[in-house]
Amino acid sequence: MKALILAGGKGTRLRPYTTTIPKPLMPIGDKAILEIVVHQLKEAGYDDIIMSIGHLGELIMAFFGDGSKYGVNISYTKEEKPLGTAGPLSLVKNEIDGPFLMMNGDVLTDLNYNELMQHHQEKGAIATVALNKRVVNIDFGVIEINEDHQIVGYKEKPVIDYLVSMGVYIFNPEVLSYVEDDTYFDLPDLINQLISKGETVNGYVFDGYWLDIGRHDDYERANREFEKLFKNL
Repeated sequence: MKALILAGGKGTRLRPYTTTIPKPLMPIGDKAILEIVVHQLKEAGYDDIIMSIGHLGELIMAFFGDGSKYGVNISYTKEEKPLGTAGPLSLVKNEIDGPFLMMNGDVLTDLNYNELMQHHQEKGAIATVALNKRVVNIDFGVIEINEDHQIVGYKEKPVIDYLVSMGVYIFNPEVLSYVEDDTYFDLPDLINQLISKGETVNGYVFDGYWLDIGRHDDYERANREFEKLFKNL
């Protein structure tokens, strides 16, 4: 099976670390984030991996090579200019011949990628987005008023939950026809376009461990939790 890993971002929120090291190569414990991802994909049967690189991409190529030391085949596409989170799909149009996984290269999760693919194929959607529930606890009494400033609702310390994208997707090859060449394009725009065209896009709700390592706090948390989570990851 094939997987596309997005590893071309500049990681601006993790500066100054990412000034000299691409974010996917930042160490978690004794392994690079992207190294953990590659091991997970290999265990799940994704032995053909494409890495979309950009910022400091040469370091990623030097680190992973052709993937043989990990038991997978790794090839690369280079973003000559920023293409967003969906634009890199235009660079792999000639490489895809069936459903494939796409994910960010800075995601730590114990999501079962095989179960995600199985869910996608069973539902018959053109795209499936892995979702994780987030909960926000409001520490105040929340007041709702109408246009006349009359109070119409009062909730004491409500809890709000919502679903967020995990940065992991399964796409059918038909999705690629919606992506223009050499054009900046983000995933929310792609998903909304698919929906507007009447395509079926499913969500796969996952309640296990997930951490998007985009900020200093996230990176520090990942290193604190890694030893405990290593076996599951």
